[in-house]
Amino acid sequence: QVRLVESGGGLVQPGGSLRLSCVASGSIFTGSIFAMYSMGWYRQAPGKQRELVATVLNGGTTNYADTVKGRFTISRDNAKKTMYLQMISRKPEDTAVYLCAGRYGPQIATPQYWGQGTQVTVSS
Repeated sequence: QVRLVESGGGLVQPGGSLRLSCVASGSIFTGSIFAMYSMGWYRQAPGKQRELVATVLNGGTTNYADTVKGRFTISRDNAKKTMYLQMISRKPEDTAVYLCAGRYGPQIATPQYWGQGTQVTVSS
């Protein structure tokens, strides 16, 4: 069983920056095993459907939603079993619960594991 735990959420002013982290753990979950997982960040705002924000595949390829391109950067540190989302130039519409997701293999279209989420609020 894989456990994903997000952190780093909070209140930030428009234009500000924030970095989210997602740490993976499990009874036999080593850094080498984490490297085999594709990971992603999703978000869900009140009254809206969950949307994909960014992904980093097990080979390192990254992809972003058009709404965050140029503002968000996804990365991973396999040795630390951690994925990050660096967010700059935040907008009020970025307010949402941000969730970490993972799937073993080369795609993340249908995640196997989810974190509980971390709230990010962009407001002045």
